[in-house]
Amino acid sequence: MWHGVLCGLLAGAMWGMVFIVPELLTAFTPLEMACGRYLAYGLIAAGLMLPRLPALLRRLDRGDVVAMIKHALAGNIVYYMLLALGVKFAGVAATSLIIGVLPISVTLMGQKDHGSVPLRQLMLPLLLVAAGIACINLDVFTHDSGNGAPLPEKILGVLCAAGALLCWTWYSVDNARYLKRNPHFSSGEWSALYGVSSGLIALLISLTALALFHADVTGAGAVASGRDWTLFWIVNALLALGASVIGNHLWNIASRKVPLTLSGQLILFETLFALLYGFIYKQQLPRVLEIAAMLLLVAGVMWSMRVHALDAAGEAHAGD
Repeated sequence: MWHGVLCGLLAGAMWGMVFIVPELLTAFTPLEMACGRYLAYGLIAAGLMLPRLPALLRRLDRGDVVAMIKHALAGNIVYYMLLALGVKFAGVAATSLIIGVLPISVTLMGQKDHGSVPLRQLMLPLLLVAAGIACINLDVFTHDSGNGAPLPEKILGVLCAAGALLCWTWYSVDNARYLKRNPHFSSGEWSALYGVSSGLIALLISLTALALFHADVTGAGAVASGRDWTLFWIVNALLALGASVIGNHLWNIASRKVPLTLSGQLILFETLFALLYGFIYKQQLPRVLEIAAMLLLVAGVMWSMRVHALDAAGEAHAGD
């Protein structure tokens, strides 16, 4: 189990970068950012698995294809577009707070799965997590003046962030269940296939946007627009490699090795690393409430790990 916990922590370190990228690429639309990231992800995944890709594709059945399409949309493209829209209209703080509810939403959705600890045993750790999220909320509403957007746009941003939360909650639970039911692909193989399918869908969306809306999602209008497309592709390539290729592979390993109620808690590492990267990016130290929030979140995760370890030890002892 602890190997899965470590993989979950490292995946969170990779995913924390996602919240900073919309701040770095403010000149680009969420559609452009999503297509850029997942086009890069698809190319990198295909390149890494190129010698084995034909054989992997031949092993796919109809259920695998349907699962990949659903997961690519919910867990990658739609999720990231909604997240970027949330950052644009409601700001980084509000969006990260809403996404930060993932540990609770995933835990609640996966509580009846095999190997999950009864919810009553997790009430106190979950209360610590909720207290940590409350501290972050209190800090935001007392210090964050917002991004100056009109109220309707802020509401739209909150709704988009809530939609991203729902997308990733469903993806996380369904992906974990699918991996455990279908061991015929390794975590690395499934991550690569997942990346290729995401890239193909992003390419289709890009071509459709170009044809119907004349949206520039390829960089062809770099000179005319004056936007830095070199920075755009460098940032998206690094994000695709770190958060998508490496991060998703680590998360697939964690999903196979830990129960859903614990994997829900491990998503907190994404929030913690996002906060850390934000402090570094803004070159400021965390405030008192932010420190309290991080301590409460870490305490909640560690307590949850302890509960799962004791439960696993009890089951092993009972089986002897």
